[in-house]
Amino acid sequence: MIIAIDGPAASGKGTLARRIAAHFGLRHLDTGLLYRAVARIVLDAGDDVNDPDQRRAAARALDAGALTDEAALRAPGIGEAASIVAADPEVRQAMLAFQRGFAAGTPGAVLDGRDIGTVVCPDADAKLFVTATAEARAERRYKEMASNGTGVSYAQVLEDIRRRDARDSSRAVAPLRPADDAHLLDTTDLDIEAAFRAAVDLISGS
Repeated sequence: MIIAIDGPAASGKGTLARRIAAHFGLRHLDTGLLYRAVARIVLDAGDDVNDPDQRRAAARALDAGALTDEAALRAPGIGEAASIVAADPEVRQAMLAFQRGFAAGTPGAVLDGRDIGTVVCPDADAKLFVTATAEARAERRYKEMASNGTGVSYAQVLEDIRRRDARDSSRAVAPLRPADDAHLLDTTDLDIEAAFRAAVDLISGS
């Protein structure tokens, strides 16, 4: 069984994907970590994510070991850099085989990202597109960052969310959009428990 979960930043798709994978006994891959890992490789080398050659070289060099330090991959600044990296068609192509190979493994998998249902796993058994208003998503991300001691304002987080939404939705290759056969799940007014129950109901009814 393959479950594709897509959605914009801070929509709750990652948390849902982990819980859904555990519920159905499947493996989980947060595909956004792939692009964060590529961005981190570039930044750690002192290079520029806006340089196509540098980000493409990092993508070709990526291996599974680069995904192990999730906390570092979620550090401030990595998300914005990852959004730039992810807009590169050659980087996305390099990541495609990794993602499809993971999805094909036994006993199946839950993959979350921005183009799983449309590009990576268009024949997935179930597809969800998880969303929420930009303001609700910014509030979640702001509280998460504040709890980690990150000094950032809500206004800065909201601006970052809107900028990433615009970039992810307008890129030429694999833009963020719901698959035609995806179930839409708006989590704006749902806590994680309610969102999880709704997601399981939608998947079970697919």
